[in-house]
Amino acid sequence: MNNRRRSFAFAALAYAFAATMIGTTLPTPIYALYGEQMDFAVVTTTVIFAVYAVGVLAALLIAGGWSDAIGRRPMLMAGLGFALASSTLFLFADNIALLLIGRLLSGLSAGIFTGTATAAVVESVAPPRRGLATTVATIANVGGLGSGPVLAGLLVQYAPHPLVLPFLIHIVLVLLAVPAVLLAPETSSRTGRIAVQRLAVPAQVRPVFLTAATAAFAGFAVMGLFTSVAPSFVADVIGIGNHALAGAVAASIFLASAIAQLAGRHIPPARAVAAGAALLVIGMVILAAALAYSSLAGMLAAALVAGTGQGISFSRGLASVVERVPTAQRGEVSSTYFVVGYVAISVPVVGVGLAAQTWGLRAAGVCFAAVVGVLALACLIAILIQERRPSELSSSR
Repeated sequence: MNNRRRSFAFAALAYAFAATMIGTTLPTPIYALYGEQMDFAVVTTTVIFAVYAVGVLAALLIAGGWSDAIGRRPMLMAGLGFALASSTLFLFADNIALLLIGRLLSGLSAGIFTGTATAAVVESVAPPRRGLATTVATIANVGGLGSGPVLAGLLVQYAPHPLVLPFLIHIVLVLLAVPAVLLAPETSSRTGRIAVQRLAVPAQVRPVFLTAATAAFAGFAVMGLFTSVAPSFVADVIGIGNHALAGAVAASIFLASAIAQLAGRHIPPARAVAAGAALLVIGMVILAAALAYSSLAGMLAAALVAGTGQGISFSRGLASVVERVPTAQRGEVSSTYFVVGYVAISVPVVGVGLAAQTWGLRAAGVCFAAVVGVLALACLIAILIQERRPSELSSSR
C-alpha cells in the first residue's frame, strides 16, 4: 500500500469511527423533549438509555471477533447500517418502543465499531506509526462520544425542529462514511473462523481483575449517569433549562476521560488504577455537593474529575489485567472486563431512575454518588493492600 493510499485510509476510517460514535450519545440532550412529547419520567429515560448497553454487549460477545474471520470492511459496513437505522428510527419515533429499538441498534453499531474500527485504523498505517494511530483511534472514539451531546444540545437550543435536525445531520454523516469505508483497503487476514467470544478470568489474575473491574464498574456507572441523567440534573435540580449547556456538561466527562487515557498511557497500571479510584471518590463528593446546593460549576467539576478518574482507571486497569495472562487468553479476559463496564453503564442508572420516582431526582443523585464513592474507596483500599504485601514480604526476607 503506497503512502497516499495509507493516508487516505487512515483519515477515512478515523472519520467513520467518529461519525458512528457521535450517534450513540446524540440523544442525550433530547431525552427530555421525548419525555414531554410522550409523557414519560426519568426512569423511562434511564431504561431507554440502558438498552444501548444491551446492544453493545451483544455485539461484543457475539460478533467481537468476526472482523478477523470475514474482514474489517463487512463488519464496519454492518456497524454503519445499524447506526443509520438507529438515527432513522429516532427521526420518526412517536412512541417509546421505537426509541428502545433505536437505542438497541445504536448499541450494536457501537459494539461493532469499538473493536473493529480501532483495529482498522491502526492497521491502515505502517508499523512505525501504529502508536500514533492508536492515539488517533482513541480520540475518534471518545471524541465522537463527546461530540454527540454538544452537537445535539446546540441544535436543540438554537435550531428549528429539535427532534428532526440532529438525526438528519447524523444520517448525512453516516452516509458520507460509507464510501470512506468501502474505499479503504481491507487489512484483515480473514481466517473464516466465526465464534462467540468466551468469558473467563484465569485464577492467577483474579485478585488484580477484581480491583480493576471494581474501578471500571464505578467509572462506567458515573459515565452512564452523566450520559443519561445529566440534562435532567441541569434542568430539574440546578434549574437551568439551556439544552446546549446540558449537552456540554454531559460531554465534559468524555473529554476528561479521553485526555486521561492519552496522558496516563505510561503510568504503572496499579498506580494508575489507584489514582483513578481516588479521583472517582473526589468526583462523587463534588457531585453530591453540587446536587445538594444546585451548583452548575460543581456539576461540571464533578464531571471533569470523575471523567479523569474513569479514563485512567479503565485504560490502565485493562492493561494491568491483560499483561498478566497469555496472549491466547487476552480476548476472553478483555471481553469479561468490558462486560463489567457495560453492565455498570446501564444497571445503576436505571436504579437512579427508580429511586427518583420515590425520593426525587436530587436525593437519588446524592445516593448514587455516595454508593459509587464507597465502591471506588473500597477499590483504592484494596489496591493499597495489594501493593503493600509484596513490599512487606521483600522486607521480611
